[in-house]
Amino acid sequence: MSRIKELFQQKKNNILNVYCTAGYPKLESTVPVMKALQDSGVDMIELGMPYSDPLADGPVIQASSTQALANGMTIATLFEQLRGFRQQIYVPVILMGYMNPVLQYGFERFCQHAADMPIDGLILPDLPEYEFETEYGPIMQRYGLNFIFLVTPETAEERIRRLDSLSTGFLYAVSSSSTTGKDKDMNAVNNYLQKLQDMKLKNPVLVGFGIKDKPTFQQACEHANGAIIGTAFIKALENTSDVAGTTKKFITDIKS
Repeated sequence: MSRIKELFQQKKNNILNVYCTAGYPKLESTVPVMKALQDSGVDMIELGMPYSDPLADGPVIQASSTQALANGMTIATLFEQLRGFRQQIYVPVILMGYMNPVLQYGFERFCQHAADMPIDGLILPDLPEYEFETEYGPIMQRYGLNFIFLVTPETAEERIRRLDSLSTGFLYAVSSSSTTGKDKDMNAVNNYLQKLQDMKLKNPVLVGFGIKDKPTFQQACEHANGAIIGTAFIKALENTSDVAGTTKKFITDIKS
């Protein structure tokens, strides 16, 4: 059984998934930041692979990607850093990124190396559903990698059901049609999440975009299995020399 499936079997709600950018704030920060997140009590880690033209990311995560690329982060470097990381990281880890660098690396080679680590799943927001079904999904399946699709408040119900049927692991509910880090009208978000809940989907649902603190996390968890926090955590890391201490305080403030 996959780590993701096991997590959702053991814990039905208040799942906390935190995003961090590989190679940020320093090139060698990747695994120490992940370890600090795990030690602070997160349930899952979404590890961002920096890219120069990220479609869905707001200015804070874009800036962290720019810094990570300047630090020298590449997919090859990331896999070098992750070799043996399972000796200390046991929570599910998902790689989030964009198709261009993955295709440059070689899609099957990428999946094989991710599975070798082992990574649990992938989020590639710019991979279209048709290409997933016809070309890339079978490769991920071969290497035992979960794939998570994103839905938004504008996604039609029929399409939500379709993407839910194709996703494995969980469904990523984007709280609104904007980039990461923007403040959200949480009442509108509640209606949307209630709709998803009423649809009785196959996958658990995690909410992302605009979840930044304890109140927004709790509100997101009222109608979903959990939430994903990214921008607020990246901000917390911006000017710290104490990654472990900063991470512990950030996560404690959300979970306390």
